[in-house]
Amino acid sequence: MASTPGTTSGRVAAVPLAPPGLWTRLRSPESLTGLAFVAPFLIGFVVFSALPMLASLALSFTDFDPRRPAEIQFIGLDNYARMLRDPILLESLWVTVRFAVMVVPLTLAFALAVAMLVNSTLLAGRNVFRTLFYMPMQIPIVASTVVWIGVLNASNGWLNYGLEAIGIPGPNWLNSAVWVGPALALMGLWGIGNMMLIFLAGLQSVPTELYDAAKVDGAGPWARFRNVTVPMISPVLFYNLIIALIATFQYFTQAYVISNGRGDPDRATLFFNLNLYREAFTFFDMGYASALAWLLFVIVLGLTILLFRSAGSWVYEGGER
Repeated sequence: MASTPGTTSGRVAAVPLAPPGLWTRLRSPESLTGLAFVAPFLIGFVVFSALPMLASLALSFTDFDPRRPAEIQFIGLDNYARMLRDPILLESLWVTVRFAVMVVPLTLAFALAVAMLVNSTLLAGRNVFRTLFYMPMQIPIVASTVVWIGVLNASNGWLNYGLEAIGIPGPNWLNSAVWVGPALALMGLWGIGNMMLIFLAGLQSVPTELYDAAKVDGAGPWARFRNVTVPMISPVLFYNLIIALIATFQYFTQAYVISNGRGDPDRATLFFNLNLYREAFTFFDMGYASALAWLLFVIVLGLTILLFRSAGSWVYEGGER
C-alpha cells in the first residue's frame, strides 16, 4: 500500500506534543505543594527583606527625618555626594576594614584548629568538647558582651589577673584605642561554634584513603594538612570566608554595647554599621543613613564577587584535576 503524506509505511507519524506552559505547570498538584512549602519563606523575604530594601533605596534620595515625616523632600543624589566629603564615613570604613583584616583570618584559623582538635580520635570525650565549643552560640550577643566587659576590665578583670599572675602587665583593653580592636577580636573567638561545626563536617568528608596514601609517600603531619586537608576542605573554607567577611562588615552589637553607641575610645569602635545607626537613630538623618546602607551593600557585594572570581584558582572541586 502506498504511503500518503503524513504517514510512514501506512502508519500516521507521531506529532510531538508542545510542552505545557508555565501557568499550566504551576497549577499542577506537585507545583502547588512545593509553593505551599516555600510560601512562608517567600512571604517573609518579600515583607521583611525586599520591601524594606526598596523603601531604603527610595529614602536614600530624600532628606527624610522620622520626627517630621510630612516635610520629606526629594533631593536626588545629594546624600551620595555627601559621602565623598564625609570624614566620619571614611574613618568608620577604615575601622571596619582594619578589623576585618585582623579578625577574619584569625577566626578562620582558630575555628579550623578547634575543628581538627575535636575531630581527632586521640581526644578523649571529643563529643563533650564539641558541645562545649558550640554552647556559647546559644548565649545572646548582648549578654555575652556584658560578661566579656567584666572579663576584660582593666582593674579587676579575670584576664588581667591571669596575665599579672605570670608577670605580664594587663593592658587597658576597652579604654585604649590600640587594644580595643584585639579585645573585640578576642570576643569574636568566643562565638566560633557554627564555623567550627561546618569545618568539622568538611573534615569528616575527607576520604581517609588520601591520608593513608600520603603516609605511604612519607608525608608528615604538616604535609598532609597542606596537600590533603586544605585542598579537600577548600569549598568549606571558601564558604566560611564569605560568611565571616559579610558578618565583619555588618559588625555592630558588641561595638554598640561596649561604647554605649558612641564609638569610644577615640572612635576606635566606630564601625560602619555603628556610624549608620547613629545617622539614622541619633541624628535622625534617615535619608543619608539609607544611602550608607546601600553603600555597604555595594561594598560587600563587590568583595563577594571578587572572592567568587578568585575561587577558581584555589577552591578544589571533586571533578577537577
